[in-house]
Amino acid sequence: MKRLTLFLILLSGILCARAQESADSLAQPAVLTAPEQLAEASPDQLWDRANTAYINGDYHVAAEFYDQILARGLSSMKLYYNLANAYFKEGQLGRSILFYHRALRLAPGNDDIRYNLSVAEARTKDNIEQIPEFFFTEWMRDVRRLMSCTAWSLFSLGALVFALALFLVYLLAQRLSLRKTGFYGTLVAVAVFMLTSWFAIGERREMLDRTQAVVMAASTAVKSSPDKSATDLFVLHEGTLVEIANRLDNWCEITIADGKKGWLESRMIETI
Repeated sequence: MKRLTLFLILLSGILCARAQESADSLAQPAVLTAPEQLAEASPDQLWDRANTAYINGDYHVAAEFYDQILARGLSSMKLYYNLANAYFKEGQLGRSILFYHRALRLAPGNDDIRYNLSVAEARTKDNIEQIPEFFFTEWMRDVRRLMSCTAWSLFSLGALVFALALFLVYLLAQRLSLRKTGFYGTLVAVAVFMLTSWFAIGERREMLDRTQAVVMAASTAVKSSPDKSATDLFVLHEGTLVEIANRLDNWCEITIADGKKGWLESRMIETI
């Protein structure tokens, strides 16, 4: 009897040990390393994790998750905006300003993006005075940036349809007053169509523009020619916006807001 009892105790111990090993082996695949988690997670899961990390104040992790979404070829205004906010919280001014600008290209009328961009740019070290523009040119650009390229395109299409409808009224109406309304209304609608089409073309051109860039290095010297041994003209710091005028091998000829020109290594800047 004692031997039977001892045998049962040993058998139960073996079965418990095997059950524990089986449970451990089943649980093991669920414990994934960070790269495996990122590779298997869907974009929606990455988005949720990034937002959760941002809310919890873990901005570095949030930026990593947002970057993983970008690495999969996905982009949106909200993604650029959230990523810019995460970089700003991390103190990476260059990257935050870069992604604020990218977000603005998709939603030029968004006041939140424009305000956050102004706050980030106020923290940059370079205080460059911009060459003043003719007030009408600046005003027209501000109006154009009220809506995106898609919105202006839909607006212009609506104006064209309205112009055609009014032209039919002009052709088919019997009363003189209706004919006058149709004629002058057609002229106004055509003018609106042309203006909004011009706005749409301008927004598309700016959205696809590859000449604007942001300085990514903490500080970099602008050279007089595309050569490391060339004379230093002036120094730019992280977050400064530049205009690329020319490219030569690993160098870019840039212009800043006050009109100064020079050459920078391409790795020091990133195109918007």
